[in-house]
Amino acid sequence: MSIVTVVGNPRAGSRTYEVAVQATQAIATRIGREEPSEVVDLAALAPVLLAPETSSAVEAALELVTQASVLVVASPTYKGTYTGLLKAFLDRVRGGALASTVALPLLVMGDARHALAVEVHFRPLLVELGATVPTPGLAVLESELHDLETVLGRWADRVGPQVAAALREGAPA
Repeated sequence: MSIVTVVGNPRAGSRTYEVAVQATQAIATRIGREEPSEVVDLAALAPVLLAPETSSAVEAALELVTQASVLVVASPTYKGTYTGLLKAFLDRVRGGALASTVALPLLVMGDARHALAVEVHFRPLLVELGATVPTPGLAVLESELHDLETVLGRWADRVGPQVAAALREGAPA
């Protein structure tokens, strides 16, 4: 079983990156998977993502994503939804390619008014690609980052059993 994190922030070393990696670790612990996970940081792929020629780095990232058993997909909230960089990357994933993947959408936001974006905009995108999204998405407010371990711990405790069940029901182990 592989666990992959996709970070859709165009800035390297972002808070979104930290939240995503820690969220992935929290879920991995709750489902009993301690092996290291892979991280696809789109900030590193941004210069070649929209290039007309094929990029081996983008192709490798797409393969990691489509082969994942668990996929944590994170973005900062931008204009009330996920980033264009993340959308450009996920547009390269063919429909149904995530059929054997359990996906967990995660948005980092500055204002609670954007909390529904994870369900209204982000979840449908992952479902369209075929992913099983067994839990509500996670909306993390910037004001919660000072206590991120607690926030992610509560979230992982709540959704871990649902992720484990979804893996048992259909996604590869």
